[in-house]
Amino acid sequence: MTESSDPYRLQDLAERQSRALAMGGEDKLARQRAKGRGNARERVEHLLDPGSFDEQGLLATSDLPEAADKTPADGKVCGWGRIDGREVHVSADDVTVLAGAGGRVGVGKAYRGMQLAAERGLPCVVLGDAGGARVPDIMGSAGMMSMVYPTQGEPRDRRVPLITAILGECFGGSAWTASVSDIVLQVKGTAMCVGGPSILEIATGEKATTEQLGGWELHARTTGQVDLFAQDEEECLALVRRALSYFPDRAGLPPPAAPAPDVETRLDGMMDLVPADPRQVYDMRRVLEAVCDPGSVLELKPLFDPSLITALARIGGQVVGILASNPKFTAGAMGPGACQKAVSFLCLCDSFHIPLLFLHDTPGFFVGRRAEEGGMPLRIMNWIAALQQCSVPRISLILRKSYGMAHCNMSGGNMGSDCLLAWPTADVSFMAPAVAVNVVYGRKLLEMPDPHAARSTFMEEIGRANAPWDAAARGYIDRVIDPRDTRIELLRALSRVKGARSQRRLANWPRMA
Repeated sequence: MTESSDPYRLQDLAERQSRALAMGGEDKLARQRAKGRGNARERVEHLLDPGSFDEQGLLATSDLPEAADKTPADGKVCGWGRIDGREVHVSADDVTVLAGAGGRVGVGKAYRGMQLAAERGLPCVVLGDAGGARVPDIMGSAGMMSMVYPTQGEPRDRRVPLITAILGECFGGSAWTASVSDIVLQVKGTAMCVGGPSILEIATGEKATTEQLGGWELHARTTGQVDLFAQDEEECLALVRRALSYFPDRAGLPPPAAPAPDVETRLDGMMDLVPADPRQVYDMRRVLEAVCDPGSVLELKPLFDPSLITALARIGGQVVGILASNPKFTAGAMGPGACQKAVSFLCLCDSFHIPLLFLHDTPGFFVGRRAEEGGMPLRIMNWIAALQQCSVPRISLILRKSYGMAHCNMSGGNMGSDCLLAWPTADVSFMAPAVAVNVVYGRKLLEMPDPHAARSTFMEEIGRANAPWDAAARGYIDRVIDPRDTRIELLRALSRVKGARSQRRLANWPRMA
């Protein structure tokens, strides 16, 4: 068609759009399907409300002339759309274009969109499936300097929610984005790491699989870098939508409320869930399911030091962030991982005005060589420092044990909670009664006429001192409650802090300091 017969070059436009929409070509798209994975455009379509995607930069290509024809959209599908009616920015790596590796134009397009979203107060979602920075774009002095991490602008300060989903083998760029995201999700069978096996072997001689370097088990149990895991892409994208529902569009707004469910507020079965005997274990997650609105508990990092639960949930329709001991694992004793998990969660909730609920049933922190090798004192005090900076409302409830420094870290008595509640079974002290008897009396017990009887007497005395009554009498505990009234009391406490805003002093703290 000549220019005179198509003066507005509409045919040229249509052909360029068609080439861009074809992505890396049918062969590479077929390889994705064979792996049971979607392509970038399918993922965006499944994530967003139908018909809402407004793509930006469709006609972008590499700025290297020899690569222009091989880089439709320069490997990034970016634009605006809606999730449950809320406008968001989405960026999806196209692995069919040069293995998803990031080039200058495509990476710049994605970052500009995210920057605009932050300025406009709109959430961002990144769908990762990328092989790091593109060679030769980043090679040489000029190449390296043209693709440095963008630090010249404002630092990441959690002005808007940022959610990253790992949907393939993600090296470099996608891993960097995930590391500063508020919520990270990973599909099982994918990987997230600095570099892939081939780069590793060339650079160091070490041989490892992608699963060993960045598989879901590693991040779930060892690193804690990923919050949620999914069996497949469909589940993962549904979790992205669900996770976003707990956050406001931007930091200037409160978390979105939901209608309060019509459920019983008095929990007659609560005492069946929590044994009165402190030596008996139970699963705190069952308590959360009873206390919170039905189906609203979304646990983050569930396998990373599971002695501490961190979860988003709703109580009476109001979003809350929960830190709860779980005696089912290590009797609720916490290690360095629990401290990292707690700091990460405090930063998240404080940044988006989500009130915090602490549920205590812990014998304290781990001691011993392994704990010290994990930097236990540093981790504990980082948690305390984050708690000191945290300005979102805090409500604490002591169910059973709350010993030592862990009592302080869990926002216990005299730690600035807006409301401190306790069950009659609360047991609060520097250490467990059995340990305290040995520390205080030690060999004196052996010198007594009846050491067993003396030990029992001392244990009873310590037990009475540890009970909540003295602390309540001195005003450290606001209310000792019937366990069956737990939901009622939490609803009351949350109603008093409804709409409270954080000063967001943790908004630019590192994610897992």
